[in-house]
Amino acid sequence: MVTSPVRIQGLNPVHLPQTLESLRHGPRQAYAGLPKTPLFGTDGIRGKVGELLTASLALEVGFWAGQVFKATAAQPGPVILGQDSRNSSDMLSTALTAGLTTAGLEVWNLGLCPTPCVSFLTAQTEAIGGVMISASHNPPEDNGIKFFGANGTKLSKEAAKQIEAGLRGELGSPTTGPQHWGQYHSRPRLIEQYQQALQQSLPPNLDFSGLRIVLDLAWGASVYLAPAVFRALGAEVICLHERPDGDRINVNCGSTHLALLQEAVQRHQADLGFAFDGDADRVMAVDSQGREVNGDYILYFWGQELQNRQQLPDQLIVATVMANLGFERAWEQRGGRFLRTDVGDQHVQAAMFETGAMLGGEQSGHILCHHHSFSGDGLQTALHLTALVKQAEVTLSELVEESFRPYPQLLRNVRVEDRDRRLHWQDCDLLTHAIAQAEKELGSQGRILVRASGTEPLIRVMVEAAELNVAEYWTNNLVQKVQQYLAV
Repeated sequence: MVTSPVRIQGLNPVHLPQTLESLRHGPRQAYAGLPKTPLFGTDGIRGKVGELLTASLALEVGFWAGQVFKATAAQPGPVILGQDSRNSSDMLSTALTAGLTTAGLEVWNLGLCPTPCVSFLTAQTEAIGGVMISASHNPPEDNGIKFFGANGTKLSKEAAKQIEAGLRGELGSPTTGPQHWGQYHSRPRLIEQYQQALQQSLPPNLDFSGLRIVLDLAWGASVYLAPAVFRALGAEVICLHERPDGDRINVNCGSTHLALLQEAVQRHQADLGFAFDGDADRVMAVDSQGREVNGDYILYFWGQELQNRQQLPDQLIVATVMANLGFERAWEQRGGRFLRTDVGDQHVQAAMFETGAMLGGEQSGHILCHHHSFSGDGLQTALHLTALVKQAEVTLSELVEESFRPYPQLLRNVRVEDRDRRLHWQDCDLLTHAIAQAEKELGSQGRILVRASGTEPLIRVMVEAAELNVAEYWTNNLVQKVQQYLAV
C-alpha cells in the first residue's frame, strides 16, 4: 500500500505524500514541462529518460490512467504491469505504481516480460487495464509507457486524450475518496499462463525436434521466455544477448541490427534464426543462408497458409504504406486483397477490426493474427513461422525463393531534434515541393514516403523503385533536402 514516502529516483521522497494528496484532492493544474505537441505518439508515451520521462511525470500518468481505467471499467479489477530490462524501468514502474494505487487501483506486477504478455493477461484476467514500460527497439537511454484496455488491445485514442487532459489540468476533481488506496502485488507466475497459451496456439502434437534455431534476444524482455518455449517444443536453441542488460538493450543487436544473427546462423549451420526487439512485440527472421526475412515475407507465408486452410476472410491482408510493392503484387496474383494503412500497428489493428481481416502487420516485424491474439507478438510469430517450416517439410530459404521478388526499397533516417519542426514537417513548402517533384519523376515505377517517426526524433525517408540506382538517386536527393530544411 502506498501510504508513506517511497523512494523514487527523480522524486524527493519527503515530498511524495504531499504530491499524492495533491493528486487526490488538490486543485487541478497542468503538469509542468509537457510538450506543446501531443504527449502520446504512435505507441504510447516515449522519450529520453530524465528529459521527457521522469518519475514525477510517471506518477501523474499512473494516477490519471487509473482515473480513465476506472471510468471505463465494467466492474472493479486490477491493472497488469510489466517492463523490459532498461535501467530506468524499475524507477518508472515504482512511480506508475504509486500513481495507480493513489487512484485506488490494485496493481499486479509481472516484472520482466514481453509486451504481448501484458496484453494477453490483461484480456484473460479480471484486469481493467494493462501498462507496459518499454521503448521497444529504441536505445537504452529511452523508455516508454504503453497502455492496454481491458480487452488487451492498445488503449483507444479517446482514452489516451483523457489521460493527457488530466495531465494538462483540463479535467475536474479526482473521484477517489480519501480512505481508498490501492494495493500492489508481485505476480510473475502469471507469465506461465502466457507461455502455455503460446504453445497451445500451435497445431497439436507438433514439435521442433531436428531444428537448430538461433535466437537474438537483444538483452531485453524475451531473454527467459523465448528460449524456454522453443526448447520445450524440442528445438536445439542457440542464444545471443541472452541476459537482461539495461545498458545494452537493442545496442547493435535485436530486430533492427541483424548482422550478428545472420553471421551466427551461418556459423552454426542453423535452420533459421529470429531477432526480437527490446519488448518482443516484433520479430525479424533469418534463413539458413543468412538472408533477412522481414515482416512482408512473414505476412505472405502466413497468409498463404491461412488462405489454403480457408481461414483468411476475403483473402485480405492488412499492411502499411511501408510494405514492398513486390509483396503487394505477388499477393494480388494469388487472388488476394491488399489494404495499406499508415505506419503503426495500431492503424493496422483498427483496419483489421473495421474490415474483419484476420492477418495484418508491418514490414518491421509487428505481425497481428486475430486467430490467436489482438496484439503484435514477436514470439508467437516466430513459433508459427517455425511451425509452418516444420509442417511443410521445406526450408525457410526455399519459401523465400518461391515467394516474390521485392522492389529495391531504401530507408534513411534523418535526425531532427526540434519536436515541433519534426511533427509539422509538412508545413515546410520547400520540402513538400521537392517530394512532389520526385513523385512526378518516378510515376508508376516507384513510391516515396516521408514521415515523422512516432517513437524517435527522426524523419524517415523511404524510396522504392523498380531499379536500385533510381531509388538511390531519389533517396539521396530527399535526405539532403530534409537535412537542409529541417535538421538545422
